[in-house]
Amino acid sequence: MKPTLKATRAGAGLIALAACGGNADDKAAQNVEAMAENQADALEDLADNTTNETLEDSLEAQADNVEDAGEAKADAIDDADDARIENKR
Repeated sequence: MKPTLKATRAGAGLIALAACGGNADDKAAQNVEAMAENQADALEDLADNTTNETLEDSLEAQADNVEDAGEAKADAIDDADDARIENKR
């Protein structure tokens, strides 16, 4: 049931992204961040299902790192887009 729930959440997120408009760079940044969040969720699910506390801590840390990296990459995409817009003015 968890994979079905994840697929439903991912689909709903993609529909929301498609409906929001904006330029392609904004959508790309949102997609990058959503993908990282999905990967982090998968790692957290693995952590929840393990009985080894050390492995659980490691998976949780990996999930945090993946999510942080996704946010940083999305921010970089948005910043590059903002710089191009300001250079055109």
